Formats: sequence, structure tokens, C-alpha cells
Amino acid sequence: MYSIHTFLLQKELFRSPEPVKTTVVSSFTDTPALQQIARQADSDYILFYTGTTPIELHPYAIGRMYQIAESNDGALFYSDYQEIRQGKKIHHPTLEYQTGSIRNDFDFGQLLLFRNDSFQQVVAQMNTDYRFAALYELRLSISRLGKIVHIPETLYTVQPTDLRLSGEKQFDYVDPANREVQLEMEAVCTAHLQAIGAWLAPEFQRIDFGQENFAREASVIIPVRNRKRTIAEAVESALQQQTDFSFNVIVVDNHSTDGTGQILTELSRRYPNLIHHIPASTELGIGGCWTEAILLPECGKFAIQLDSDDLYKDCHVLQRIVDTFYQENCAMVIGSYQMVDFKLEEIPPGLIAHREWTPDNGRNNALRINGLGAPRAFYTPVLRQIKFPNVSYGEDYATALAISRKYPIARIYDPLYLCRRWEENSDHDLDIQQLNNYNFYKDKIRTLEIQARISGK
Repeated sequence: MYSIHTFLLQKELFRSPEPVKTTVVSSFTDTPALQQIARQADSDYILFYTGTTPIELHPYAIGRMYQIAESNDGALFYSDYQEIRQGKKIHHPTLEYQTGSIRNDFDFGQLLLFRNDSFQQVVAQMNTDYRFAALYELRLSISRLGKIVHIPETLYTVQPTDLRLSGEKQFDYVDPANREVQLEMEAVCTAHLQAIGAWLAPEFQRIDFGQENFAREASVIIPVRNRKRTIAEAVESALQQQTDFSFNVIVVDNHSTDGTGQILTELSRRYPNLIHHIPASTELGIGGCWTEAILLPECGKFAIQLDSDDLYKDCHVLQRIVDTFYQENCAMVIGSYQMVDFKLEEIPPGLIAHREWTPDNGRNNALRINGLGAPRAFYTPVLRQIKFPNVSYGEDYATALAISRKYPIARIYDPLYLCRRWEENSDHDLDIQQLNNYNFYKDKIRTLEIQARISGK
């Protein structure tokens, strides 16, 4: 019998062909439950099965986890697994854990093996009773104590309970119904960043908006490739803005092949403040297109985002954003947006306002969540220093984190922007491989950002 004590929510969910001791617990997410587990655990290792549906352990799965744990000095071990979807078994690989894997929804799967001495040490130091964030606190604390080891082998099969599309799950952290959960998660994340020396106090560099001269106050930046169904509406939404300053619209046409370019050529004949720019390189992602735009001499003092299939909510958005820059003396302004369908009718979850943001701790909590909102606007001289990574996912997140390291970010909580959800959205319904690619990249961005913050750069 392996020296493993298994804890689970219902005894009938867990049938192991290998002998292990099992104990039913009420929860894995509240602190008293973890403290109770610490008192009951009497083996070298503690195994959590966190699922609420039956698990099918593959042959020798427990023995394999035990073997790897015995031959490594890790403190927490997890593996790949399979899911049953529509009667089919689908391979579900999990990601390698890294320093930046601090989002609270990191996917460990539903089987986690802890070294008991590490578990006991961490739980003994827990001094806040959490209802929702205890498991999150446990694994962040474990990561400071020892290695978290990914086993890239499929060791079990489960039935998922959340069958929503990836594009629907990504807004859970801004759902007002989850507010209490998110406050606990933020507190745990903040304590972790303080413990590793990556927490930033609310001290910022001031902006001198007069340091450079610009021919115009603002530019709307629209990267586009093959959006003939929506590009004209997006451009006209920008051109119809009413302001007390001069602005232009820069569309970076990333070598469209579907007629988008012809639409833009015609629009640029009608509107002198529309720049239809085709980059020389064919190797640009969305981030590269943004960098191309902000380095153009025609770019204004403030560069303001509009995606090629989205719209500004009304004709006062640019004025509101630029006024906020001066009122808040910030390097970046982020608004709020409404989710709509292709016909511009509101769809769940409706308004995305990111009210989890606070001026003092927002840039720390930003390392825990997957996005910061839209529309995004930047003070161009700062943005020209930082630029965008040349990728087509997470480029805005990476840049916002880098800006927040030194400069304040202001928020507008009223809706400024209509974000379309339709079949051509790139992140509407991602398969597990693409979702993992995206999540790994953002975890890596967080790793790099945490390292920069620790080093004081």
C-alpha cells in the first residue's frame, strides 16, 4: 500500500485499483477544511480528488504519481487527463507550471498529490479563514516552498461539469456574482506577490504631456486582416467622433485578401483623416501592426484602440478618453464595453467594466486575471518606448503590464465600446491545444513581468 491518504468530496466517486486510504471532506476551498485535512493526514503524501463526477483511474496511475514523487523533490504533482465529451474521450493536456502561473484558474486537473510535510508546513502558517481561496493560497504557498511538478502523462478520465465555450468562461472573474470570490483571490495573490518581492506599492512616475509635439491629439488604431463584413462600420464609427481636437484614423491593413483593402481604399478617398497603411512586412501579428501604427509620424499624442469588428458606443468616446488622460495624468486609459451579437443586440454577460480594478492594487491584481478590458488607449511617447510583442494574442495584456510597472492606468466604468461576438472571432471557441497555447503565453508574460518587478527594472 502506497503511503498516500486520499481526500475527496464523495466516496462513491473514487474507485482505485491500487490500495489507498480515503477520507471524505466537505470542501477544498475553505481554510478550516484544509486545516482538518492536515490534522487527519497520516501518510507521506496527500492526494486530492477535487472533482464532483466519478473518476476513472488509468492502470497504475497512483503508483506512477507516487514513483515520480519519491524520485523528485517536488512539493506538488499533477498530470494530464482525459475528458468524456459527447461520448468521446478527449485528451486534455495540462501546462507546465512556471513562476507566472499565478492566475487562480490555472488548470491542474482534478488529481493533485502533495508531499505531506510541505502541506503541513503551509497549512500551519495559514492565518486567514477563506471561504473560496484556501486551495489557491495553498498552491501559491507550496510554489514558494518547493517545486510544482507536471507529469505529462494521461493518468485518469473524468466527465467535465462546465461545458461552456472558452469564450464564455473567460469573463467569470468580472461577473458581479463572483465578487466575494474575487476579493479573496486578490488578497491571496497580493500576499504571494509581497512574499516573493514582486508587489508594487502605489507609487508612480508622473507624465509630462508637453514633452513632445504632435501634429494631432489622437489617433484611432485599427489593425485588420480580412474583415470585409465589418471594417467599414468600424472605420465610420471612429470617423464620426466629435471632439474639440484634431484626430485621425490609422488602419493597418495586414495584407487582406478578401476585399477589405478595396473598401479601405474607397473610404480613404472620402475621408482625408483616414490613413490606409499597408506594412512592408508580411510577418506581423496584431501587436506588430500596432507597433507599425504608433511609429508612423502621423500618429497622434494618444493612440486609441478599435478592433476591426467592433464599434464605439457613441460619438463622444475619443473626447471622454482624452479628457481622462489629462484629468488622471496617466499613461493608459481603459474603458468598459458591452458584449453584443453581430446585429449589435446585447448578449450575456453584458457590460464588462472590470470593477475589480483599484488604483492602488490594480497593477498587482492584473497578474492574476486574464485581461484588462477595452477600449485601451495609450500615451504615445510611453507606448513607443515599450511597443507591442509581435503576436496576435495577449499583446495588449503584455504591454499594459509593462506600462503599469511604472505609470498609472485610469479606468472609465461607463460603456464606451460595443464588442461583437460572432463566428469569426478568433477566441470564440478554442480547442484545448489552442487554449493551452494562449494560456502558456500569458503565463510566460506574467513570468517575465514578475521577474522584472522583482529586479526593480
